Amino acid sequence: MDFQLDEGLEDFRQMVRDAIAQDLPPRLQERQRRFAGNQSEPGDTMEWTRILAGRGWTVPHWPVEYGGCGWSPMQLFVFQDELIRAGAPDSCWGGTHMCGPVIYTFGSEEQKAKFLPAIRNGDYFWAQGFSEPGNGSDLANLRTAAVRNGDVYVVNGQKIWTSCAWASEWGFFLVRTDPTVKPQRGISFLLIDLKSPGITIRRIPQINGEAELCEVFLDNVEVPVGNLVGEEGQGWTYAKFLLDHERTTSSFIYFNKAAVELAKAVAASRTLDGVTLDRHPRFQGRIAQLEAEVTALEWSVLRVLANEHFQYPEAAAASVLKIVGSRLQQALSELHVDLMGAESLRLYPAEVAERPIRSSLWSEESEYLTSRALILRAATIYGGSLQIQKNIIAKIAFDL
Repeated sequence: MDFQLDEGLEDFRQMVRDAIAQDLPPRLQERQRRFAGNQSEPGDTMEWTRILAGRGWTVPHWPVEYGGCGWSPMQLFVFQDELIRAGAPDSCWGGTHMCGPVIYTFGSEEQKAKFLPAIRNGDYFWAQGFSEPGNGSDLANLRTAAVRNGDVYVVNGQKIWTSCAWASEWGFFLVRTDPTVKPQRGISFLLIDLKSPGITIRRIPQINGEAELCEVFLDNVEVPVGNLVGEEGQGWTYAKFLLDHERTTSSFIYFNKAAVELAKAVAASRTLDGVTLDRHPRFQGRIAQLEAEVTALEWSVLRVLANEHFQYPEAAAASVLKIVGSRLQQALSELHVDLMGAESLRLYPAEVAERPIRSSLWSEESEYLTSRALILRAATIYGGSLQIQKNIIAKIAFDL
């Protein structure tokens, strides 16, 4: 392909970089740097969202009529790239990248007026209620039921692995409104106030000491009919739109690029046999190989942004990016741990991110890199497991 960067893109990058440097509070930057996962602490996310709102930059990828910036795909790529490079908290993806586009595409005018400004302004955090016990990636067989009773739906069921539900005010849920039809046709898309009576949220302890994932129990929860997005029975269509909408972000390319730079910095600061690890035969080739793979992934993302995915559907390209990107996350986090050597054996409690290092025997990276490596074992599971992604590719790319 003949790929050319947008004219003036480097000037745009510098403008974004300068703005972030001016606006990003150092304390948010420091906490984000030490946070184990890709997602930020909800409080930091919402504070940073409100700061970005002052520039009108919270949802630059939305259509201009709903608050977007009208930027090109490459400008959007550069913007996100600079946010991660600077160590800024992530956005509330549930609202800005998932639920929001569904609302402005399929929602009612009342829903648009109520929810879109709130998402742009960072008024509240959103949780995604899709996965269920026994049906994590198999959304077609979800069992949470919503039965209409006059002006409300009465919802009963359970969701699991619901990120940050404990800190969320609202959630967007897939529910079964018609059990008599084909599974995909009986699903609807509901917006649910998580403070509603009948909702119980339990945090799930994670292997790295955090507890961001949750179980959500719904016991006779009454949801106004006006919170149904679009048409009843079309939730499967809206969910596919949601999952396909940000087709390149599934690669975690921005995080992978930052992870490469971190690996190089860690390697340059440590020695083995009198040689820094970035020049030691045991690690030099490994770092170079992973950097090359991340560079190849970045160019693959850019090809999709340029609509250069050949004869295959975009959804297939997204699944390929998800497979490669999630595997690279794991490989890079394993490299980080190996580079730290014996330091990686210490696992700090999650709250250590709020405390200064108390001993010169332990580098600052030891506070979070082992924890990150542990939680990223799930990178090939969440957002659609590795096996599901391969099935998607086989079906829609090769008709198998």
